[in-house]
Amino acid sequence: MRRLLSALLGPCICVLVLSSPADAQSYRILLSNDDGIESPQLAALKQELEALPGVEVVLSAPHENQSGSSQATGAFRLIVDKVYRDGELFGYAVHGPPAEAVRFGVVMLGGDRGFDLVVSGINDGANVGMVSHHSGTVGAAFEGEYLGIPSIAISQESRRADTERSAKFAARLVQRYQREGAPLGMILSVNIPAGELKGVVVRPMGDSYLKTVDYEVRSESENSTTYQRRRIRVPAEDSSSDTFAYQDGYIVLTPLRFDWTDHESISEVESWNLELVDR
Repeated sequence: MRRLLSALLGPCICVLVLSSPADAQSYRILLSNDDGIESPQLAALKQELEALPGVEVVLSAPHENQSGSSQATGAFRLIVDKVYRDGELFGYAVHGPPAEAVRFGVVMLGGDRGFDLVVSGINDGANVGMVSHHSGTVGAAFEGEYLGIPSIAISQESRRADTERSAKFAARLVQRYQREGAPLGMILSVNIPAGELKGVVVRPMGDSYLKTVDYEVRSESENSTTYQRRRIRVPAEDSSSDTFAYQDGYIVLTPLRFDWTDHESISEVESWNLELVDR
């Protein structure tokens, strides 16, 4: 992990704080997503994680697709369904956005042990670049970090990607966290393209690959119009970005943090010398 961050940050001096490696107790993972509890990608990831030695997986996910909900919170009254498959408890379906599913999982399902890691995914569609700000998959991971738990978000190319391959890569990453400890204060966003892969790289968040170009009218009444948003995919231009590397066929890891502060602009804004305005 230190090598991965070094590739991203270059020659700067940085200190990476890790959680303690797993002990004799089981390594507990809270699994969630934003595509909903019926997502086949979620089931594939759960199966792969449960096959890891010493790993316990607890699933708390939205009851239906909540894509694009970022880190939205739900209502104060929350409906949660137990979901069974083949006579066994599969997970908890939370009637709310992904962040709410993670919060419920941490507070109500963590028990005395709590969780060592939050894993969100596998999302059906990439979350590279500025699209990450909209992502419920990334939002669920941020909620885990907000609650003090190291978190990973896993996304793959929509429809054409090899889900089994993505799940196995996610499991290997989890094994590394389990063995060596998880980076504290960092959310790791992982994006896996379809087709032949060129390798694994670490890149900063960059271009947005989705662009809204139109709103097509679907129906109209006297005072109301229903529109359908039309989006296109845009090639990345910044060769140093996660979006460019992803579109070039690489698995991309992007370390993210909660702090959105533009630290370089603090002095500039302070120089404005703004004062209170008397009424």
